[in-house]
Amino acid sequence: MNLYRSVRTVAGASGPDAIDWESAADAARAGTDPGSLDLSEAERQGYARDVREARAAVRSVSGVDFEVPDAVEIQNRHHWIDANVETFERVMGTLEPHTDDFPGIARTINTGTMTILLAYLGRNVLGQYDPLLLADSPDADHALYFVHPNICAAADALEVDRERFRRWIAFHEVTHAAEFGAAPWLSTHLEDRMEDGIATLSTGRFDREAFRDLDAAMTVVEGYAELLMDHAFDDEYADLRRKLDERRQGRGPLQRTFRRLLGLGLKQRQYERGKHFFERVVAVRDLETASLVWEGPAYLPTHDELDSPGLWLRRVDR
Repeated sequence: MNLYRSVRTVAGASGPDAIDWESAADAARAGTDPGSLDLSEAERQGYARDVREARAAVRSVSGVDFEVPDAVEIQNRHHWIDANVETFERVMGTLEPHTDDFPGIARTINTGTMTILLAYLGRNVLGQYDPLLLADSPDADHALYFVHPNICAAADALEVDRERFRRWIAFHEVTHAAEFGAAPWLSTHLEDRMEDGIATLSTGRFDREAFRDLDAAMTVVEGYAELLMDHAFDDEYADLRRKLDERRQGRGPLQRTFRRLLGLGLKQRQYERGKHFFERVVAVRDLETASLVWEGPAYLPTHDELDSPGLWLRRVDR
């Protein structure tokens, strides 16, 4: 880790765009310890086994025939930064045409902000199912990542068994693969809502409805994943979730503020709200009824229906 190099790289940000993406990635790597990828053969086989068994279990409980990506990547923190800087650039790229004459100081500030974001997430992301939103090719493969140094560090900090913790992360990410497998239209729906929202931001307006729709869809994604976890994971995991939440809440005020600025608090709210919605739907009906959300965009619950599942059931239940 070289903080001096990181600062120097940000200070040298250049180019015509709002963010110098190459400098942001270089600086994030310079300011982040990559972590060890010195895995034993048993650990490598463990990742493959966890994903394979998670796929079988989730298929069994969901009734969805889906595949996980052919290449399941075990990454260090630098690998994650490299893989995701392209995603951020694709998403933020819709803003670029409106910034043809961008002041150098503003570019430096934006590049520094992106550097901090990439470095923070690179040190904290455990696993990721990436549907490659806004990819150049509509046929781009999805991706499944595990950031091994972060999984080991989190398991040790939480004082839980590494293998059990790793398996829990694998099951959670595979549930996301099942969602996108059940709903081939989901990627396009999320892309459209994201592009609508960002496009209006670039003109100085805020499309509240687009972001509400995006938030509702992501709440369904997070909540349904937890529903499948409840049925598919072959061990108790309430203690893992509780310890992880307590660790996040127990961080210092600066880290908590940073999590809020990054929207990570929003993700927690989406998980809780979505989980509550699906628990109530299953209690009244069953898992098959809950899976109607993947029939098409019209079947997604609205914001009001997320808080009143009965309204959604009356609208869509057959």
